[in-house]
Amino acid sequence: MRRVLSRWVDPFVVALVGVLVLGMVVPIGPDVQRVADVVADVAVTVLFGVYGMRLSTGEVWAGLRNWRLQGGILAATYVVFPVLGLVVAWAVTPLVGAPLAAGMLYLALLPSTVQSSVAFTSVARGNVAGAICGATVSNVLGMVLTPLLVLWLMSGADGVAAGASGGFGGLRTVLLQLLAPFVVGQLLQPWVGERVRARRRLTQAVDRGTILVVVFSAVAAASAAGVWADISAWAVVALLAVSALLLGVMLAVTWWGGAALRLPVEDRVALLMCGSKKSLATGLPMASVLFPVAAAGVIAVPVILFHQLQLVVCAVLARRLAQRD
Repeated sequence: MRRVLSRWVDPFVVALVGVLVLGMVVPIGPDVQRVADVVADVAVTVLFGVYGMRLSTGEVWAGLRNWRLQGGILAATYVVFPVLGLVVAWAVTPLVGAPLAAGMLYLALLPSTVQSSVAFTSVARGNVAGAICGATVSNVLGMVLTPLLVLWLMSGADGVAAGASGGFGGLRTVLLQLLAPFVVGQLLQPWVGERVRARRRLTQAVDRGTILVVVFSAVAAASAAGVWADISAWAVVALLAVSALLLGVMLAVTWWGGAALRLPVEDRVALLMCGSKKSLATGLPMASVLFPVAAAGVIAVPVILFHQLQLVVCAVLARRLAQRD
């Protein structure tokens, strides 16, 4: 029984589901929320500092030069996803209504998430350097591309002109919270890299612990904002089903697309993890800038649901891929 449980029940996935439930059902005050947000920010900063110390500079340059991997991530994020988003929004409008359908389209226009994409690539023993480069480039370009795609594809996108300021704020966050600690870690890498690489359990704990902290902070903030109050149970079930279908299609496209591009398995893992995800950290603040306040809350609901679903599914996939030998 113990062997069966260790094979089919991943403690990390159990912890992730527990954190999701905790964030949704346990009310926390604004002071606790602020502390949770600060802890999440510090955890992410430490995570990318550890990545910088762990990766050799040669691996980082190789990740940047890997045009097939980087091109695949950008194509999945800003071409395949938006096309599927248009189809899904058209199909689900009679089921969940126009505002939530617009949220599904908005979800498809967002950049890839950085933290969880890189962390899951690391857990799955993929190309971490390529994932860091691809997810970071996706987010930097997304500060401009997402508002432009919203203006082009979504009607009634009030406030897009103001989206540039929100975009530059997001760019500042990417640069200061993610790239800066990674660069510092790279500068320290010649002296501490070997010791960090030798402590795989420690880096794995940092990977997974950061994901749990970030998820709790995001879900608790969404619950405190009351985003679930005006959404029926039927709409949530329908959105989860559609999100699962969309995620499944993107996982298949990125995995088998990587095979078509003749990428090695480590690069296919990076493409799978980066190309199939969407960023909650970018999506929620940007929605508040791109849309009226009354519409932003509803439009953000599909982003929140998809984000939690992608974390649970990719946690299982990362564990399976890590055992591929």
